[in-house]
Amino acid sequence: MKIRKTKPEELKLVMKLYENARSFMAAHGNPLQWGTSHPGEDLILRDIEEGNSYVCEEHGAVTAVFYYREGSDPTYARIYDGQWLNELPYGVVHRITSDGTVKGTASFCLDWAFRQCGNLKIDTHRDNYIMQHLLEKNGFRQCGIIYTDDGSERLAYQKAEQ
Repeated sequence: MKIRKTKPEELKLVMKLYENARSFMAAHGNPLQWGTSHPGEDLILRDIEEGNSYVCEEHGAVTAVFYYREGSDPTYARIYDGQWLNELPYGVVHRITSDGTVKGTASFCLDWAFRQCGNLKIDTHRDNYIMQHLLEKNGFRQCGIIYTDDGSERLAYQKAEQ
């Protein structure tokens, strides 16, 4: 597997991955995190244009997509019912999904992101048990609760080099 930046011409393919993810999440008890339309095409296009959208390829086929950026995230400025592991510079992962065809793809993406910065933050919905398990399996610690721009609650996780 390899990670590379998403190309603008892959927008439709990436949007299909997100469409499938929304259906999967709804079928597994998490219909609210992304609803029926998040992330929208405009947001993903902006991610691509800003160089923050990445895909994972296996044998030339795109199997996953995610947002990665180094630098502070305003939604992580305040954390409730806990605290971050540290206040060092960090990277963030958002909007990660895979097509489910290659076992371990999401873990591979998270590991790649962690290797870029050594201090990684991510959040997920309380109903997204699959993602919570994935994060904990990959060494992330639940640190508390954050709120997104629209006021939605998310469980906040961090993984830091020791």
